[in-house]
Amino acid sequence: MVAILGYTHDQIRTAVRQMYTAVAERPRTPFHFLVGRHAGEVLGYPDDLLDALPEPQLESFAGVGYPFRAQAVCAGDTCLDIGAGAGTDSLIAAGQVGARGRVIALDMTPAMAHKLRNGARRAGFDNVQVVQGSAEAIPLDDESVDVITSNGALNLVPDKRRAVAEMFRVLRPGGRLQIADVVIGRPVTVDCHSDPRLWVECVVGATPEDQFLALFRDAGFEDIDVLRRFDYFSHSPSAQTREIAAAFGACAIEVGMRRGVQPPAPGRQWLRRLNPRRWLSGLWRRGLAGWAGLGLALMACYGLIAVLGILVALGVSLMLNEAVWAGAIVAFTLVATAAVLAGTVRHRKPWPAVLAVAGAALVLHTQLIRYQGGIELVGFALLAAAVGWDFIQHRRWQARVLGLDRPERRLVR
Repeated sequence: MVAILGYTHDQIRTAVRQMYTAVAERPRTPFHFLVGRHAGEVLGYPDDLLDALPEPQLESFAGVGYPFRAQAVCAGDTCLDIGAGAGTDSLIAAGQVGARGRVIALDMTPAMAHKLRNGARRAGFDNVQVVQGSAEAIPLDDESVDVITSNGALNLVPDKRRAVAEMFRVLRPGGRLQIADVVIGRPVTVDCHSDPRLWVECVVGATPEDQFLALFRDAGFEDIDVLRRFDYFSHSPSAQTREIAAAFGACAIEVGMRRGVQPPAPGRQWLRRLNPRRWLSGLWRRGLAGWAGLGLALMACYGLIAVLGILVALGVSLMLNEAVWAGAIVAFTLVATAAVLAGTVRHRKPWPAVLAVAGAALVLHTQLIRYQGGIELVGFALLAAAVGWDFIQHRRWQARVLGLDRPERRLVR
């Protein structure tokens, strides 16, 4: 869902494996996220559940929430744990499904899978099967599990839409899904290829909450219920991680839902994805609303003139309501200006806003008071300069927050 410029999916997977190999093998190493029993306590796991877990599993726990708040796992279920890690949630689920059920623990990191396999065997959890694999290609048959649990895994997956489709595929109709994951208030748009570890070391891989939930609706999940939003990152040991999370509005959410009987028809899925509200919301979050408003204003002004000229040349007569025409130009100009002003609040550079207001004032003067083509052109030029300057400042602000402008500030393990 969120493509980071310069990243390949293999780079992301390699970064994830490296990070969580360290969590498996050296859990007492300082990380930028919570690890171990303390993480479980902060996230709301009951003490009796934590007390019952083997220490090797608990010490490498790195979840972001408490998915069992959804109470989706029942006795006798076949439960799939996606991104099982060292197995904290897998072993909790194993106790809940009982002897008549089983848990399939899926993880792509060999060190985690090895640690979970050994821990489950030593602790006598005969109903836990450990499978090494990816959420994007779950190695299970269609409609083969009753419930899925996942904790902090989806934000690490490059192709989130494919992973959610895989969840739908392996769940039986009416099957339940409980998930805790990271969402953000605004997406990361800066080019992060200079430090691929950012995918797993902050919020770079997460999606905005509405897009996160839309992934599941589009795939055919129903009764989607957000049970809790939690300021997970405020507990991070890393000051930079706390700063990054605050800048991008990151938090953890816990969600419960169930699989519909049938996936939506492809046409209906595409109609949902093409919903104008989604596109407009995405443009605004990514700092592209200024470009969109400017482009539409220019199209309304000069593009329409070109179209009318072509129609006249073809002998087609068309009456144009000049008030509506001017109103459209004014509206799109104000959208571009508002986007620049909103950007100024984030990056704190006033000059793009000054240029935008000056340019908009000239354009509005030509549309509402007295039309002068040269003044109009100057106004649009100033507005274009403001939008471009604001966009550059927006990217620099993100790079600064992520630590890309100062290598010494980048997170280290």
